[in-house]
Amino acid sequence: MGLFSRKPKLPAADRPPLADAERVLAWAASGGPGAGALVATNLGLWLPGRDARLGWHDVLKAVWSGRELTVTPAERVAERAGYVLVADGPAETYLLLEPGELPHQVRARVTRSVAYTQHHPVPGGAGRIAARRVPGADGLTWTVRYDPGTPADDEAVVAETERLVAAARAATAPTDL
Repeated sequence: MGLFSRKPKLPAADRPPLADAERVLAWAASGGPGAGALVATNLGLWLPGRDARLGWHDVLKAVWSGRELTVTPAERVAERAGYVLVADGPAETYLLLEPGELPHQVRARVTRSVAYTQHHPVPGGAGRIAARRVPGADGLTWTVRYDPGTPADDEAVVAETERLVAAARAATAPTDL
């Protein structure tokens, strides 16, 4: 592409069913398995083969290799008092021969959604507490992702997690209200 050339417009066949306030920020065609368009919007990431958008707050990890984008979504495991317990969903990898701005937008949007993140030891293991911004929602959504092998249902783990989440919420609460 030349210095002043622009990427072609997203083909209508690849355009996801956008919400009223949703706008396309970047897109890229994926080749090979999982072929289709990946579309980054202000509200999340549309991936080939999915009927719904993956919100930026639901992306646990996104890795760009220079050719492939691998996205690891969060899977909700349980709702607990004040937070959601999540685990890594199956990673999805897409070959992007002309990635354009898509990897940059994914990184920027996922990073921007994170308001707080801290890894903490808990009895028998450890876990990451995170607070994420959700487009269109006030406040933060709190999640906990335990490291593999951590006994998530152990009473001592649950009690320590609740204490850690409460402390993190207090530390991030606005003080000028």
